[in-house]
Amino acid sequence: MEASFLRWLLFVALPAWTFGDDGQLTFVSELSSKPAQKLSKYSWYANVRLQRFHIPEDTAVARWLFSVKKGHSFHCGQHNISIHIRWGAPPVINPTQTVFPNATLWGPSFSLTLPVTSQSSTTFNLSHPAPGNWFVAAHLPEDDGRIEQKGFPSCSYYFQPLLSVRRAVDTPVLQQGTFLTQTAAPDRPARLKMFVPEFTSSLSVSVAECSSGEAEESSSCQLLLRLGSASMRHSQTAVNCSGSRCSASLSNPPWDTWLRIVVESSQINQTITFKIVSNYTVGCKPASVGLKADDDLTKLLGRSSVSNVTSTGNSSGASNASSALPPELPASGCVWSVPVLYEELDVLSLRFTPVNGSNISITDAYPALLTYPLPAQATGGTLNLQLTLNSTNATLGNNSIVGCFSPWAPVLELNHSEPCRTALFGGYGVSINVSDPKAAVRLPFPQSTTWYLTLQLVCNSSDCGNSFVVSVVPEVSVSACVEDCGPYGECRLLRSYTYLYAACVCSAGWKGWGCTDGSTAQSYSRQLTATMLLTLSNLFFLPAVVVAIRRAYITEASVYIFTMFFSTFYHACDQPGVAVLCIMDYDALQYCDFLGSICSIWVTILCMARLGDVAKYTLFLLGALLIAMSMQLDRKGLWNLLGPILCAILFMVTSWVYRGVRRKHCYPPSWQRWVFYLIPGALCALIGVCLYIFAETESNYYYTHSLWHILVASCVVFLLPPKEKDRKALGWSQGFSWRWSWRPRVWVMLEEFNTPDEI
Repeated sequence: MEASFLRWLLFVALPAWTFGDDGQLTFVSELSSKPAQKLSKYSWYANVRLQRFHIPEDTAVARWLFSVKKGHSFHCGQHNISIHIRWGAPPVINPTQTVFPNATLWGPSFSLTLPVTSQSSTTFNLSHPAPGNWFVAAHLPEDDGRIEQKGFPSCSYYFQPLLSVRRAVDTPVLQQGTFLTQTAAPDRPARLKMFVPEFTSSLSVSVAECSSGEAEESSSCQLLLRLGSASMRHSQTAVNCSGSRCSASLSNPPWDTWLRIVVESSQINQTITFKIVSNYTVGCKPASVGLKADDDLTKLLGRSSVSNVTSTGNSSGASNASSALPPELPASGCVWSVPVLYEELDVLSLRFTPVNGSNISITDAYPALLTYPLPAQATGGTLNLQLTLNSTNATLGNNSIVGCFSPWAPVLELNHSEPCRTALFGGYGVSINVSDPKAAVRLPFPQSTTWYLTLQLVCNSSDCGNSFVVSVVPEVSVSACVEDCGPYGECRLLRSYTYLYAACVCSAGWKGWGCTDGSTAQSYSRQLTATMLLTLSNLFFLPAVVVAIRRAYITEASVYIFTMFFSTFYHACDQPGVAVLCIMDYDALQYCDFLGSICSIWVTILCMARLGDVAKYTLFLLGALLIAMSMQLDRKGLWNLLGPILCAILFMVTSWVYRGVRRKHCYPPSWQRWVFYLIPGALCALIGVCLYIFAETESNYYYTHSLWHILVASCVVFLLPPKEKDRKALGWSQGFSWRWSWRPRVWVMLEEFNTPDEI
């Protein structure tokens, strides 16, 4: 089915694109698909199905096909699937409209809504997409809080994305100062590219000498000139050309990358021939970059007292941690670049530190530039920037330090009025002063590129006075989650195939990206009440233990004690918030609780079957071993609960039918046993199972699950059979005897011994 679908897509897409091919270029088409994944209702980011696609260079058009199919045929209502697309990093989404942590910023993403009937699909086309990784995230609407037991049929939706791209394999390269002749038609634009080297401060692309095949004398350039690629954070610059010449300019273009140029004809049914040329200006290029050749590793580790470290921007030195004065730049200098040490600490954990100390000297004469290359594996975490003013060396006064944290290219001209933005990308501005000595920026899921931090002292008057040099401590790092999710959250590492990313799972009613939204937070009294309900409700097993011991069912009583103990401490450890007590590992407590609960049901029903000692204890042990194995395979599976119950009921019914046929009377024979014990016990068990499977939600879990404990413990009291009479086999038939005698016992084996029926 999937192969036929791919062939259908090729049949539809490729001919449509073939008619639009530019005769000057050669285009190829590529397809990529991901397996279908089951969607989940959104409560936190782990419910999102994240897929990563790669779009190659020189891609003209990218087309996604999103299909959603129902897993069951019964009526599930109308649901809308939310789809988010982002370039460079996973999309940051907020379907529940929660409050983000302070100083947390994020980039926008494309968002689509797909209504689902039985099978739905939609397409999303993007012209001139930015090359690199694109991420697609899909999820169902917000979770309603209902707890669904695993194994029961439910409404399921499967999401599958497919990407088809059309890219040029021979895109012309536009060289600096070299004219290139091209043609553009309404359905066949001219596509070119140029490489922008590092330290480029501005560039321009000019179009001239336009002519059409029908009007050679006309020199008007009816063209649309586009620079850049399409993405939410990567905007395009477009210029409509109507005169004899046309030019598009970019200040602070992206460094060390290819820039896409597209020229489209705005005249209907006319092909325009033109000449195009590019020029760029390097306004601030240092003589050397980084450290000197004789700088050793001890200086990189900050253990050297030597302060003569080479820096970028035609400067010959950088101050160490104890120095307050930056080096003097020559007349042609424009920026002081600080070398940065890059350290990998853990998974999604990086740290950037200035090579020669944490303090950076900032002046009003020229900006300080710090460079932070962010690898692709760090895009699943959070990029953190914190600036701290160290005013021990100078007095800042009413002046302030302005910073710009931008990707792809730095902003080298800083003041209060200039926005923190480059030609195609937006940056994040920060400012610190005496009254506000700290500033922070947190970027969840940052893009994989080189980030630049520019800092400069901005004076409110013409003379900075004593504030000529100020020390600042910049701290840049990558962490898995924002502030480690705070006290009411846990940072979880997630994986989508080979891609790793992190998200916060919140507890105690807290929610949000960093578990800082307390609009629905639970109070301490409610947390304590929930813990007490779930733990103390297990004390209702004490009557079952007492009844079992009085009726000489010692093995059954030990199972009930085991269940009561581990259920109590499992729920004490399972609670969110601060009312938590864990006596051992959480996973071990959960395993023992589930094992004890099912074994309690198993031994109770087998005890009701009135089997012989050999058969009963053999089934006790064999059932416990099989239940332990099934718990290890799938702890929360539905058949791990129903399987032992149904098997035990089968043994019990078989035994009762055999006894009834043998005696030619209904078994158990007493109507009082049915009315006062068996029917009430069966009702308690049935109500408890229905509550456990169908009625539990996140909001009422404390009450319904506590009631489940009470009903299960109560049904044991009703269902345990009376004390067994004398039996010919050895065992607990005579109960406990505290009398001891030195005389040896003589056992008499009876040829025939029938156990009387119980009431």
